[in-house]
Amino acid sequence: MSSSNVERIKERLDIVDVIGSYIKLDKAGRNYKAKSPFTNEKTPSFYVSPERQLYYCFSSGKGGDIFTFVQDMEGTDFRGALKILAERAGIKLEHEDGEKLDERDRLLVLIDKAQKFFHQNLMKNKEAQDYVSSRGILKKTVMDWQIGYAPAEWRKLREFLTSKGVKDLEMKKVGLIKSLDQKDPYDTFRDRITFPIYDTSGRCIAFSGRILHPNDKAPKYLNSPDTVLFKKSDVLYGLHKAKTAIRRKDYSILVEGQMDLVLSHQAGITNTVASSGTAITESHLKRLKQLSNRILISFDSDEAGFKAANKTAQLALNMGMEVKVVAMPEGQDPADIIKRSPDEWKELLKNSKHIIDFYIDRLLQKKIDRRNLAKEVATHVLPYVAELASDIEKSHFISRISKETGFREDAIWGDLKKIEKSGHVVEKDKSIFKSETPQDRITAIYYWQKSMKEPLIEMTLVEKELSRIGGEELVKSIQEADPKGLNKVLFEIEQNYGTKDILNKDLEELLKNLEIHILSKKTEALIPLIQKEDEKAKKEFSQISKRLEELK
Repeated sequence: MSSSNVERIKERLDIVDVIGSYIKLDKAGRNYKAKSPFTNEKTPSFYVSPERQLYYCFSSGKGGDIFTFVQDMEGTDFRGALKILAERAGIKLEHEDGEKLDERDRLLVLIDKAQKFFHQNLMKNKEAQDYVSSRGILKKTVMDWQIGYAPAEWRKLREFLTSKGVKDLEMKKVGLIKSLDQKDPYDTFRDRITFPIYDTSGRCIAFSGRILHPNDKAPKYLNSPDTVLFKKSDVLYGLHKAKTAIRRKDYSILVEGQMDLVLSHQAGITNTVASSGTAITESHLKRLKQLSNRILISFDSDEAGFKAANKTAQLALNMGMEVKVVAMPEGQDPADIIKRSPDEWKELLKNSKHIIDFYIDRLLQKKIDRRNLAKEVATHVLPYVAELASDIEKSHFISRISKETGFREDAIWGDLKKIEKSGHVVEKDKSIFKSETPQDRITAIYYWQKSMKEPLIEMTLVEKELSRIGGEELVKSIQEADPKGLNKVLFEIEQNYGTKDILNKDLEELLKNLEIHILSKKTEALIPLIQKEDEKAKKEFSQISKRLEELK
């Protein structure tokens, strides 16, 4: 991608407008502030600088420009962010032809051709269209999701792409063809209804296929393998269409399959995403958490679905998310229910329960004896309670468990403490930031003041003091420092130093601490020489020690 595209986009888009379309920003002096979109917090620690066109989040340590922000919020790569921002700026991205395209761009163009091929084949195949229609999918939904059909012939797609000049090696790289024992390659998807899988910026990167004529030799569903474009552990089906609704409604709905997903969107529940039959990972949930901290899980009512929901809920709770479960009728999935009655699906979502309430109710329905109930509570309910970050929430659920089961609250608390002590609960992620040095802060102040039309301090006096402390080398290192690595400090000093007096006072303290740091390093270097009875070193050590005493 040409750097000119980046510059053109930055010229047209203001960072305040871009970030303000995702989160609410409030004016804070020269900058804007908000609650972090990356972590849960009560006090705003996310700052945006219109002057520098940069942002910094103190609670997560993330910072950058409009491109890094969109990458983080959309869970996409730089190219994806470029596409999103180019569309917003009204700029058409021009790709150069032929070999000048890099490999990733060529593969994206290739898989886009395959998507169009499958979709056009569905439009020509009445049996495939009838099947899609029989599942309750409308023509508009077929168009919106570009649902397609992979012909039953062994090499139909390969022949089509070869005629367009695509080589077998590239088809293999994106999982469209495969071969056995190095023999003639054949199509991966054959006789299947195809669902294009998109990244969050709306680029097709893979496929999922549902077999049209089931047989014992082929799986019911088949997904593209992991490729340079597609990683199952990162991609959620439908997220490119659901992300706006998830932000607006402040919760996501997680279902298992493509049919569940497209029908849920068709019913107007557009904050739905699907796992596409793969295990939910921390990466999947991080993408959802960036959009909303709340999630509703709706997996199939069979044992496999129950286990999948269980694992997903534990992972989400451990990440500090609020988790609810949709109680599905026995033997049915969301697609069945939506086809019969979209209103019934909406009612099930409305009646979803917090994961802990769900499991308490499930246990009570079993009507088991008191001793086994105690074991079940300790094994299947308390681990979820232990995952909760808030002691108030823990207290709420322990009270409910006590009320419903008749067990004493102190006994339940005792079991909970054992679970927490045993390490059963995975420790929550904690962001660890390195404290900046006095030199970092002085450098940030220097850069900040130099960029101002009317500086609050006299910079020549600062340079003179720096020269006294560390010589011209120190002055030069501060003058030539890259400010990009100082975003956190820059945002902090802009918020803290509102007046000249406060800035001068802190700068005086910082310069003193910097001198202490430099002199302390010098004394450490002199010790080996002193041990060798070096008189010059002894004298210098004495002078430095005296100065350190004065400073301290």
